[in-house]
Amino acid sequence: MNPRTLFLLTATACAPCLNCGAEDWPTYQHDSARSATTSEKLGSKLTEAWVYRPRRPPHMAWPGAAKWDGWAKIYGLKDRMIFDRVFHVAVVGDSVYFGSSSEDKIICLEAATGKTRWKYYTEGPVRLAPTVAGGKLYAGSDDGLVYCLNAADGELNWKYRPGPGNRRIPGNERMVSMWPVRTSVLVKNGIAFCGAGVFPWEGVYLCALDSGTGKELWKTGMKNLPAQGYLLASSTRLYVTTGRERPVVFDSKTGRQLYQVKGGGGGTYALVTGDMLVYGPGKTGEMSVYKSNRRDQLASFKGNQMIVTPRVSYLMTDTGLSALDRARYLELHEKRAGFNSRKGKVAERLKKLGKNASTSAGKTLRVELGKLNLEIDKLTASMKKCFKWQVPSEFPHSMILTRDKVFAGGKGKVAAFETRKGGLTWEAGVTGNAYGLAAASGRLYVSTDDGSIYCFADDGGSRKETR
Repeated sequence: MNPRTLFLLTATACAPCLNCGAEDWPTYQHDSARSATTSEKLGSKLTEAWVYRPRRPPHMAWPGAAKWDGWAKIYGLKDRMIFDRVFHVAVVGDSVYFGSSSEDKIICLEAATGKTRWKYYTEGPVRLAPTVAGGKLYAGSDDGLVYCLNAADGELNWKYRPGPGNRRIPGNERMVSMWPVRTSVLVKNGIAFCGAGVFPWEGVYLCALDSGTGKELWKTGMKNLPAQGYLLASSTRLYVTTGRERPVVFDSKTGRQLYQVKGGGGGTYALVTGDMLVYGPGKTGEMSVYKSNRRDQLASFKGNQMIVTPRVSYLMTDTGLSALDRARYLELHEKRAGFNSRKGKVAERLKKLGKNASTSAGKTLRVELGKLNLEIDKLTASMKKCFKWQVPSEFPHSMILTRDKVFAGGKGKVAAFETRKGGLTWEAGVTGNAYGLAAASGRLYVSTDDGSIYCFADDGGSRKETR
């Protein structure tokens, strides 16, 4: 590896072009919970500062969704393997970092200009955004290795192989490891977590490493499922997305597998909020919600992505954007679920009466059934009122939340909606579909599926293209 430019960490941290107190975006969706939220307040007159265009577009690990599910007779399936559609970025200080699935490398750009600072070549595709922590960059590759680099200059600190060997096989027109690292490297409290392996019969591994040295702290096998997509963490748990299947939950201290959630249609999109896990998009575009220590689904929402704050949740669907009083909605949902359970039991008792349904016992059950239906209807009506606002939207691909705006990506464009009432406040064109968004230090970054990375800023100045 020949780094193009060497620079000091102290200079990076104190770069004069950054706003005082500006917030970083050090990993995919901002943090280990994948909240997609930041306290950054971006201006309302963003202009294109620069655009990075690669020599080759992203090379996805898997093709798109099947046309239909013949067994369940579901048409128009959602693509659940969406972790590597674009080059997702991490932004720290005045540097922008991303991995390339088409050119087998990790790249660092100058945030102000989009010019390349350094490149580090791996022996396979880098499919997920790196994580930057403590002046180090962490990323995995289809070559079966986890890399730790100096964030400042791209020099290698250590590398680690989770799988049992260096065996290679043809995969997606490339030679890849039998145990490719297709999870993110999640760094929390000095520990780097990663997963390797997509063929359960060959072994799938989940590991915890000392982030400073790469020393293995624990390694555990995953049975019957691959490890694919961005890892998530709460204070005590590690959540592993499994491609088209449902997430699996581990104890982050010991590596012990706790359970796999039940219900929902799988997918590689997920977020953790407090004691809740939200994941999707399932087969038809649905966010499934689970409480900590509960394997069973608590609730579900029609949508492709959700952002959760203490007071409001924002929900993105194929055709709209909405703000929801989530706490009140879930409270009503649980009550309605209780009434529905009672309704099912009463209906079953009525069915068992058969020819005796016209007796006084049958009449009593029918009256009870009618009362339950009224309560269910009331709760359903109250649930609809939990939406603070709903607006039509042509931006169904990605969503992040800044201090006062929801930014959303669509086909050939990206937009901002104000959080108070959902009004459209800004819009700009891009090439391709905007599946990746990030905000840091007063700038908005947009990643599209043709490989482009756009930077928008209030002081965008003249437009620049870089490679």
